[in-house]
Amino acid sequence: MIRITTQKVILHVAFFIVVLLPLVTATQKHTEKIIHECSDHKVLELSPKLSFQIILHGILLWASMGFLMPIAILVIRMSNKEQNGRRLKMIAYTHAFFQILSVLLVAVATIMSVINFENFFDNNHQRLGLALYVAIWLPFIAGIFRPDRGSKNRGVWYAFHWLIGVTVTLLGIVNIYIGLQAYNTKTMKSTSVWNWLFSIEVGVIAFIYLFQEKWQYIKQSGGILGNESVRPTDQEASPTQKKEISPMA
Repeated sequence: MIRITTQKVILHVAFFIVVLLPLVTATQKHTEKIIHECSDHKVLELSPKLSFQIILHGILLWASMGFLMPIAILVIRMSNKEQNGRRLKMIAYTHAFFQILSVLLVAVATIMSVINFENFFDNNHQRLGLALYVAIWLPFIAGIFRPDRGSKNRGVWYAFHWLIGVTVTLLGIVNIYIGLQAYNTKTMKSTSVWNWLFSIEVGVIAFIYLFQEKWQYIKQSGGILGNESVRPTDQEASPTQKKEISPMA
């Protein structure tokens, strides 16, 4: 009963945010900016306030889709071969915590974007961002209504939850790169350092993801090699062998 009530409360909060977001658009403020022509393209001169808002917006989306969601995927993959019930619960709770925090940060970044920026959805970053804002709720809601282990719907649920989670994460990473490029195009400020740092992070996460796939095999191979390395001469001699090699009385 408590679990059902909690699920209803979370769903109502999620629905409340989704419904109110279009209403917030009506109160959208015009940003402080000066646009001038330079070499056949528009360069955006940012006020200190607007510059801070854009940077904060980028940090929130990086923390959500560029860090927390990939980490949540790495965490839940630790449960694939785990047999300990207590550890399984800890892994599941940690995964859920990262997912919930990620959704909340995306909601904050989206509302901040609607209030402070002009959103004409005339570029790929804004369009993909809007689609991701809707899609990011799907794995979150699916996680709430997950079937029990062993039930007939568990396989279908797992496939959907995994597919939508990985897809949203990958598209979120792509949109971060697109956002950095859009910032560079509009302001003519270099983003190469941020591109390199983010690429290193993505590379490390990808390496860990692939390493997790082979870790169990590495452990099993190590165990097999360890057993093969023990020769009969290293083992304790049997009573019969001891009798044969013992000196005559």
